[in-house]
Amino acid sequence: MNGRTDAPQDRGWLVGICFFILGLGTLLPWNFFMTASLYFQGRLNGTDATKWSNGTEAVRKEYYFNNWMTLLSQLPLLVFTLLNSFLYQRISAAIRIAGSLVFILLLFILTAVLVKVPMEEDRFFSVTMATIWFINSFGAVLQGSLFGLVGLLPQKYSAIFMSGQGLAGTFAAIAMLLAIASDADSETAALGYFITPCVGTLVTLFSYLLLSRLEFAQHYLNKSNKYEADTTDEQLKESSIVGNSKPNGHAMGEPDGPAGPKGAFLSLEEVDMEEAKASVMEVFKKIWVMAFCVTFVFTVTLSVFPAVTADVETSFKGKWERFFISVCCFLVFNLGDWFGRTVTTLIQWPRKEARLFPVLVIFRVGFIPLLMLCNVQKRAFLPVIFSHDAAFTVIMILFALSSGYFVCLSMSYAPQLVAQRDAETAGALMTFFLALGLSIGAGLSFPLRAVV
Repeated sequence: MNGRTDAPQDRGWLVGICFFILGLGTLLPWNFFMTASLYFQGRLNGTDATKWSNGTEAVRKEYYFNNWMTLLSQLPLLVFTLLNSFLYQRISAAIRIAGSLVFILLLFILTAVLVKVPMEEDRFFSVTMATIWFINSFGAVLQGSLFGLVGLLPQKYSAIFMSGQGLAGTFAAIAMLLAIASDADSETAALGYFITPCVGTLVTLFSYLLLSRLEFAQHYLNKSNKYEADTTDEQLKESSIVGNSKPNGHAMGEPDGPAGPKGAFLSLEEVDMEEAKASVMEVFKKIWVMAFCVTFVFTVTLSVFPAVTADVETSFKGKWERFFISVCCFLVFNLGDWFGRTVTTLIQWPRKEARLFPVLVIFRVGFIPLLMLCNVQKRAFLPVIFSHDAAFTVIMILFALSSGYFVCLSMSYAPQLVAQRDAETAGALMTFFLALGLSIGAGLSFPLRAVV
């Protein structure tokens, strides 16, 4: 048995690098569509003709792109995270993960091609929303499968995986800044922007294929099956030895054994029951605090980001206006979120048992009014209190840091609260509640944006 407990080494941190890239790949679809909101809104700037008694007045049609994009990104994430709990029993992880990446790649290619295709605004909006729905559906299957997979490895790999997720937004924001800063025309810049996630998704697919060949990953990903098989074999051998040495020759599992109501010997059925995974409800009872925390964090985050924050305008005029949202909204948020996730590899406070942890998570709700009182335009009801760019940037930094930090802690803590054989179930449950928080936040973004 001792040989089985000696894990191989992660040579060159290849497994860690693979999971970092896989984390980045899971959130590329969401982040590249979200960061490109200026491009999409530029193509949706048509007008509707509204007839009045004294003539015809052209009125710009409002598509509420950021709200719909957020909602149609997160609803399929919730639905397919639920479906994934059934899929993982019927479809192998290799097919779910590799297949999802292939379909995401094809949808990114379609989006890149559409950059060069002239299209009427309503049709373009419909096609874009359909693409967002399907690409995030495959992303949900991918993310749920990978969370279950990384939950089988030591805890630091969960933090590495989520750090990769945090970098996905930064990757997208930098790609958008380069596209804006380039001298190319808008179509060429947008084409280059959407080709970038195509390459990123290909690299993610190759990383997954490499992972299955690494000894360190194989050791942990097959550990549950090996453990159950080895335990059953050893108990059968012990039972056989003791059973054969009994003078009366009783068979294994007869009721007159020396220990327990059924003796010292377990039947095959009893061994399976002892080694069986806990039910979903039993796992939920152990991780419900972490499930609440991850749901609440994302509810707060998605209720205002990007539906409210992307409409903040700079207090300065000139060239800075082109870069303001890309830098102060998307880049600042994603860098802060990534740093917040990454710092959990060094600092883990409060501890998972501390009551202070959910309290601090609830306090994040204060960011909602703070961001709504920034220079969001157009606005109908609330006054502007924080008009300066610096105030908005500072609020965004704290907002992003706390989001990444508490999400990563919640996702890392949950598998520690259950037995190792239930880590995959805990990971799948946490992915569902993560998606639930995203969906609730996306739904709340509509009334919150209207209140501003």
